[in-house]
Amino acid sequence: MRFEEILVICTVVTGVVCVVNYFLLKSKAWLVEVCKSFFPVFVIVLVLRSFIFEPFRIPTGSMKPTLLEGDFILVNKYAYGLRLPVVGTTVVPLGSPKTGDIIVFRHTEGKDLIKRVVGVPGDHVKYANKQLYINGVAVPNKELAITQDRGMYTVESTEQLNAITHGIYDYPQISRRYAYSDVIVPPGSYFVMGDNRSNSEDGRVWGFVKDKDILGKAVITWMSWNSESDTQGIPIRWSRLGKSIYKYSSESDVKS
Repeated sequence: MRFEEILVICTVVTGVVCVVNYFLLKSKAWLVEVCKSFFPVFVIVLVLRSFIFEPFRIPTGSMKPTLLEGDFILVNKYAYGLRLPVVGTTVVPLGSPKTGDIIVFRHTEGKDLIKRVVGVPGDHVKYANKQLYINGVAVPNKELAITQDRGMYTVESTEQLNAITHGIYDYPQISRRYAYSDVIVPPGSYFVMGDNRSNSEDGRVWGFVKDKDILGKAVITWMSWNSESDTQGIPIRWSRLGKSIYKYSSESDVKS
């Protein structure tokens, strides 16, 4: 069960207890007092997480070099409209994901994932020979550096989606066939990929993200914890704090 679902249940249960007690019971039992204390807290947290900003921790390296394991980001929950918690129904439309946006969305097995939008409804998206094509046009990319990622030979490049320039990783020694490598994005859906193109289980594997499953737009890194640091002191990547996700980081920045 997702935290969002637990929060909604707690809010509803404590709210019902407070309402019933106010109109019917007039009790001062400990359970009632606990519900009266926690109900406003649950409401405030629910409103903040559902309609304003929600924190999200990057669990894997699928978005390298843009986002690293241990990055803590803020997700703008109103960028694509105000949506009802859990069900995802839009009640106040304010926009829709654009090509190049990084979105957080619900996925199977109770997981929330983060990927970059590479196809919006109606787009023809093709990924062949490690080159991305949108509507028959090759997406501009430029090789930057040869580096290593966890001991693997890695090519870092930049890619431009609309006006957004971002980094991508590719492991030349890895070649995979994908179930969804040449698709037309259906209405109400989006096609997403990780920036770490050789190490991301994304739309190429499981298909499309439905609009109702989108949780919001990733906007900023507010903390970055380097659990693999072998240096003394607090393992925080200080250079990444307060950094816009859409500001391109060079390979040297990624290693800091």
